[in-house]
Amino acid sequence: MHSIRGLPARFGALLLPGALLMALPQSAAATAQVKPDATLAGLERLSHRRVFFGHQSVGGNILDGLRGLRPSPGPTAPAIVEVKDASATIPQGTLAHAFVGQNEQPETKLAHFERLLDGGVAKQVDVALMKFCYIDFTSSTDAKALFDKYRATLAGLKSRHPGVTFVHVTTPLTTVQRGAKAWFNELRGRPVFGVGENVSREAFNALMRQTYGGKEPLFDLAALESSQADGTRETYEVNGRAYPALVPAYSDDGAHLNAQGQARVASALVAFLAALPEAPASAKAGP
Repeated sequence: MHSIRGLPARFGALLLPGALLMALPQSAAATAQVKPDATLAGLERLSHRRVFFGHQSVGGNILDGLRGLRPSPGPTAPAIVEVKDASATIPQGTLAHAFVGQNEQPETKLAHFERLLDGGVAKQVDVALMKFCYIDFTSSTDAKALFDKYRATLAGLKSRHPGVTFVHVTTPLTTVQRGAKAWFNELRGRPVFGVGENVSREAFNALMRQTYGGKEPLFDLAALESSQADGTRETYEVNGRAYPALVPAYSDDGAHLNAQGQARVASALVAFLAALPEAPASAKAGP
């Protein structure tokens, strides 16, 4: 991991949004705006599927955005229903979700997600996904160790539940503190909000892209959060390397998604899930 101290980090934190434009790997499909007609068509298609989503607060923001996309009156859309235990019934046309594990303890999220699916949820759904939260990562997080646990857990779930399409999700980002406060914190040797944490998040996300990109379904939440509608990236520099950060316009507190961020991510998620191919009928189980 690169040091977050030194002149490059300090100057990067002070730059205005969009001023430091560095080339970062991204998928055009992941960051493109979704047209309203495509969103409506995606919602209609999801009304014939069963999806399970494990998350915490940012996931709740995304679901709020999805609720805002549903027209009334208009085409059908999936019902959004919270699942509190593995025995819950999940009918067709449901986007079931659960608040999994504890924040700042990402391993508990993996264990809870796995327990719910193995306990009966997997028999009822077509698609399953979970995401970590920005708060699960600090500047000292061992991203490789956490990724290894994630990969092993998902590999086991895929093996035990071949009828479920598992979607991988990159970890959300935060904004980076800028201006006089960031400069003052650097001078006093204090951490600048978002700088070291986003380095850890990007290390994890890079492993996700390297392992699953183009091979298994990967929803690049971090790429969406760090891209303007025109494709411009929000980045900062640490020791000569660019790292992505949450676009400030997408959040009111620097971490959670506001209405603009919710709508952007939710519409992209609907299009992504709707485009997933159907699992072979022979692989599906349950009602």
